[in-house]
Amino acid sequence: MKIALITDAWRPQINGVVTTLVELVDQLSAQGHLVEVFHPGLFRTRPCPGYAGIDLAVRPFAQLQKQLQAFQPQAIHIATEGPLGWAARKYCLRHELPFTTAFHTRFPEILKAALRVPLWLGYALFRHFHRPSAGVMVPTQGVMRLLDGKGFKNLRSWTHGVDMRLFKYAEQVQHHPSLADLPRPIALYVGRVSYEKNIESFLAMPWHGSKVVCGVGPLEAQLKARFHDVRWLGVLPRDELAEVYASADVFTFPSRNETFGLVMLEAMACGTPVAAYPVDGPLEVLRPDEAYPHVRKGGVLDDDLAQASLKALHIPRAQARSQALTFSWDEATRLFEHHLAPIPSEKLLSKVTSGQQHFLKNTISDGVFEKHLKSTHRFKDYLQVREKMLSDLFTDVRRQWADEVGHLVSINHFEGADPALRVLCKTVATELVIDIQFPSGGSDYKVICCGQNFIFENPQRLSHYLQEQLHQVYSSDYLTT
Repeated sequence: MKIALITDAWRPQINGVVTTLVELVDQLSAQGHLVEVFHPGLFRTRPCPGYAGIDLAVRPFAQLQKQLQAFQPQAIHIATEGPLGWAARKYCLRHELPFTTAFHTRFPEILKAALRVPLWLGYALFRHFHRPSAGVMVPTQGVMRLLDGKGFKNLRSWTHGVDMRLFKYAEQVQHHPSLADLPRPIALYVGRVSYEKNIESFLAMPWHGSKVVCGVGPLEAQLKARFHDVRWLGVLPRDELAEVYASADVFTFPSRNETFGLVMLEAMACGTPVAAYPVDGPLEVLRPDEAYPHVRKGGVLDDDLAQASLKALHIPRAQARSQALTFSWDEATRLFEHHLAPIPSEKLLSKVTSGQQHFLKNTISDGVFEKHLKSTHRFKDYLQVREKMLSDLFTDVRRQWADEVGHLVSINHFEGADPALRVLCKTVATELVIDIQFPSGGSDYKVICCGQNFIFENPQRLSHYLQEQLHQVYSSDYLTT
């Protein structure tokens, strides 16, 4: 399936949403889906006020519309509620296309903390954003209950996973060089140093060992000036971050407004127990023990963060790892696929640009497609078919059947084992799809049409076949059947 993922949060940003989406795209791609990510890096941007390191797309609708029309996705997922999210929403509504969304971040709480926007107003705005969505994916039951109580509709339960290969289990606490001189026990925080994270509760809590912070954000300079005894590590590469997780005695998570809290899973995957408040996010990640419902697996929840951190020191590291293993990316990906809203086939071609255009370019993916053909030494053959053969055939068809042509275009198509130049032909009466492949190590052409495979040894025979198929579609007998 061709999936368009529209997000205002993407690399080089560093946060849980980006981590989740990058892993999701990798998982979907591994299962054979073609995922195009439409992110701020593809547009003109400006810095987000008050959030250094986060750039937002500026007036992206026109460009995004062209890119989506070129890509022709079979499903559209809008991951965030920023400028790109609103532009994608507008595109889908204008063209009557179904789409799904996700509630990754409790932005109303952020707006209240940063700009004093009333909660009711923030939730009204986000309820309006998600109202047309065919499915709003929500990571925890607690957040689902919250949104349901605030009038959100079409809520879908989702979850997240953690990369167990990167965040490897350490049976014993490790000793990272940057923490070697610190008194034990070490309490670690990983995340943005920003309003919504309630990080000051962690920094101010009584602690008999050391505190370490990994992350940056708008409050960093202010808090560094106040808390001199804290070790500030900034942003670390992911592999080094995994080593730091494994070197901490406890991972303290102070946020009270989290939709999930992926960093807790990362810490537990390394064997580091978690301490947190008993609120949404931690309640989902630290699930109760079936035999002892009052006991949380992998960490401790308490309204006193310092007490939770002290108690978590006694949680076996193997238990923390075991709890992290219950969150599978396989299951998260399966749920995501299940919740997607496929675009009806009759709408796919109806949105193609009209006029005399014979090939729909995709500035995002065409480079990858063409690089593959160059590596197999078939790029010249592909270009000859696309720019000469199909252009001439389409011109001939339009000249003979101007009133009945409907939509007749070609695109680069990525599904399946081999990429293909796809001919899309749609009339009032029928649709025809022809895939032209360029096998490596030869000069022949493979054609897939109506469930049958054909091999043509030279371009002349290929051209003759394509001409026959197109003329058959547009003949008066075919159109009236």
